[in-house]
Amino acid sequence: MTTLAPPPAPAQDGRHRADAPPVSRARRLFTGAPEDPRWARPALWAILLLATALYAWNLTSLTGNTFYDAAVYSGTKSWKAFFFGALDSGSFITVDKPPFALWVMGLSARAFGYGTWQLALPMVTVGTGSVALLYRLVKRDFGVVAGTIAALVLTLTPITVAINRDTNPDPILVFLMLLGAAALLKAVRTGRLLPLVWSAVAIGFAFNTKMMQAYVVLPAFFLVYLWATDLSLGRRVRNLAVATVALVVSSAWWMVIVDLIPASSRPYIGGSTDNTVWDLVIGYNGFGRIFGASSSVGSAGNGASFGGSSGLYRMFNDIMGGQISWLIPFAAIALAGGLVLRGRAPRTDARRAALMLWGGWFVLHFLTFSLAEGTFHPYYVTAMAPGIAALAGAGGVMLHQAFRDGSAARWGWVLPVAVAASTVWAVVLLQRVSGSGTVYTVAEVVAGLGGALAVTGLLVGRFMKRQKLIGFAALAAIVALLAGPAAYSVSAATTASSNGTNPTAGPSTGGGMGGGGGQRPSGSAPTGTGSSGGQSMGQPPTGTGSTGSSSSSSSSSESQSGRTAGGMGGGQVSSAMITYLKKHQDGATWLVAVATDQTASSIILESGQPVISMGGWSGSDNAMTLAKLKSLVKAGKLHYIVVSSDGGQGTNSEISTWVKKHGTAVSAYSGLYRLDASDVG
Repeated sequence: MTTLAPPPAPAQDGRHRADAPPVSRARRLFTGAPEDPRWARPALWAILLLATALYAWNLTSLTGNTFYDAAVYSGTKSWKAFFFGALDSGSFITVDKPPFALWVMGLSARAFGYGTWQLALPMVTVGTGSVALLYRLVKRDFGVVAGTIAALVLTLTPITVAINRDTNPDPILVFLMLLGAAALLKAVRTGRLLPLVWSAVAIGFAFNTKMMQAYVVLPAFFLVYLWATDLSLGRRVRNLAVATVALVVSSAWWMVIVDLIPASSRPYIGGSTDNTVWDLVIGYNGFGRIFGASSSVGSAGNGASFGGSSGLYRMFNDIMGGQISWLIPFAAIALAGGLVLRGRAPRTDARRAALMLWGGWFVLHFLTFSLAEGTFHPYYVTAMAPGIAALAGAGGVMLHQAFRDGSAARWGWVLPVAVAASTVWAVVLLQRVSGSGTVYTVAEVVAGLGGALAVTGLLVGRFMKRQKLIGFAALAAIVALLAGPAAYSVSAATTASSNGTNPTAGPSTGGGMGGGGGQRPSGSAPTGTGSSGGQSMGQPPTGTGSTGSSSSSSSSSESQSGRTAGGMGGGQVSSAMITYLKKHQDGATWLVAVATDQTASSIILESGQPVISMGGWSGSDNAMTLAKLKSLVKAGKLHYIVVSSDGGQGTNSEISTWVKKHGTAVSAYSGLYRLDASDVG
């Protein structure tokens, strides 16, 4: 069995660097460690610059998710809304996720002003930070080449580019999970308890970003620590128990605080069925996502609408294939080959532990996302990208070294087969979008010819013992395998998208409903918020006049726009209607009550005023009751409500009937009613 020598000691343990003078440490930031090749640090900086450029290109034209954008805006107006993650500054209802990502964007907006780049800045930062962190993790155990490849693969993962240009919470989730992985591997190497606790805390904060999705990697974390740490079994179990306590505390603190606060003193928990965060955890954002079996409509088997039908083929279908699957064949073969290569290594072998971690990361996410029967968006799979990237880098380098050094009978086919498999798949994916643009045609040619040259060069070089030819063939393989992802990524960075709710990269290949949350209403931005950086502070983070909803939207008739706002909870509303509502708000806390979050968020960003979402994201939340509505109207906190002719999505039929009976219809806007204290019997 051919085995690989461990990396040099400095690459394994950077503690000696802490003893270096500050000037020396600063110099190494730009030049790299003395044992690294000269090209290593410039290559890393080039990749980080590429990542930043892709994620931040034409930043002011980005279209974020107005659902989260509105919540961030509300959080800049009210610390109560900030803490709870409320959609509106009046704190009537929360978004359907925990608020950590909103806090990060909210602090940026409070520090620099509310606007496009202020909300995008944290996402670009953590996106590039994830690339740098993955490089460091892979390099430590597998060397510079592996780390460089992993960083480049993550940078050019199409769906990662798309979501890092958005205001969904996933980029922050990925960064926190990588922090957890970094601390875990340090705990495995050193046997110390504190890094393991910090790993648990990082995953706890990830839980407060997207709840149960943060826990997908936990089985791999537990297995790697239990298997590879150089401690007695009893100490390993004890340390895991302590870390589990830290995980529970760091995950549950916000949930416990919120659920202990009386419902009358806090917002309704959006997405829940009983107004508790616990129900949101295990239902809508928990088992409902996996099994599609939740009493909440929003999680009841809607996955096919966005990412295709559940099943092991989902990651390769027309919707998902171009987003994430380019290097899945290579990563799977590299994982298997790498584990075989480390088969006779000691239990505590650092490389095998890292392979187990990244392999578990990849496999657990693949199975979870493929088989999930609940609501599933393509951008969820950005969480799988670090596992694929790490395996491509680490496993690829291991296979390459074994291919060069091993016997032809044992290793003469594994690396070429891995390259060939992913090359063929890349060509298939690019054939699906044939005719969509020159960049995809060029990528198909590069992938096909480059892959063929790479496989041929590897085989010829191996059997003729030409090491330089093998090296050139390996470079050709990298170019060939990344041509398709690069084309999709460049498209995601340079093509304006109006779908902030369901962002994807590359050309449309069918399916993938985006919803209304990615659009913003026509008209002016929230007023009275000052300015920052030459850009209106109140400008919605979805862009300026030339992007998002066009000005033609405001030219439609007022009555038609009123129906759009109040019917099915669409994202666009009439500027004229909003102007009317603001003029006649008469001191009310909330400008208007509407059916769903999509409509409410659009009006919040258009008007800068609190707006009630009565039914949450899907319209099925029981946030508004008739008794609560009467109480708000009687107290003068709400005067206007929008209902459709049949009650509408998210409009309780009892409420609709009462409003129509006791309210005064505003004739210019279909479905809009005025209610005053005198209307409450």
